[in-house]
Amino acid sequence: MFTKNLRHLTAFIVPQNVRTCAWQLKTVSAALQQQVAAQPTTTATAALWLQQARCYAKGKDKKKEKSGKGKPAKVEINEQQLREIINLDSLNTQMQKSVQQMKDDFIKHLSLRSTSGAIDTLRIKVDGTEHELQELAQISRKNPKTIIVNMIAFPQTIPDVLKALEKSGMNLNPQQDGTTLFIPIPKVTKEHRENLSKNAKALFIKYRDAIRDVQNSQIRKLKKQADIGKDDAFAAQNQIAAIADQYIAEADKLLASKQKELLGDA
Repeated sequence: MFTKNLRHLTAFIVPQNVRTCAWQLKTVSAALQQQVAAQPTTTATAALWLQQARCYAKGKDKKKEKSGKGKPAKVEINEQQLREIINLDSLNTQMQKSVQQMKDDFIKHLSLRSTSGAIDTLRIKVDGTEHELQELAQISRKNPKTIIVNMIAFPQTIPDVLKALEKSGMNLNPQQDGTTLFIPIPKVTKEHRENLSKNAKALFIKYRDAIRDVQNSQIRKLKKQADIGKDDAFAAQNQIAAIADQYIAEADKLLASKQKELLGDA
């Protein structure tokens, strides 16, 4: 009879989760003590059932400990090991070049004031080749509000120059008089600031994608290297991605700073 009662009491000791096990053992222990007091000859049996219950709970803990085992160890490589696998200097140079080009474009094309310096270096595409505007024209200021571009040396490039000025993102509206272009410097409006900020974001996306292209190109080359182990190749890919992330983060900071400058209190 006592054994039957013990089986009934310990039936619920199989915990749904290990955290409830201690409470269940305490409850069963109290009940067993009452049973033992009534039938002391079965103390050994009660102790046995309690021991089995405790062992079961410990077994659950062990299963949880074992569940974390068997996962493959993460392979990591240092900079020197990465240099043995890829041309790290070339990778950094290409990615840094994109960041630097973005900086240059911010300076040249995203000024609140359309200075003659920004227009001087404006890139003009003529017959598939790019030239700076100052290579094709004489640039001067008529007054603080007007820039004069004299195209007498290369009049045939005027359509290309007009197109580049209109797409410069500087909100320019050039007026042509023969071989001379008059460029009024636009008033800095809220709309103009917002347009410049959008242009900054577009440039960031352009150079961010360029960095990702370098990353993906390097990974494709890496996958073709048959002499590199699978784990080392995977670790190298992660390192390449991490390097790209660093350059993109740098570009993102430049974007945030430029947009803050452009928008001001707008």
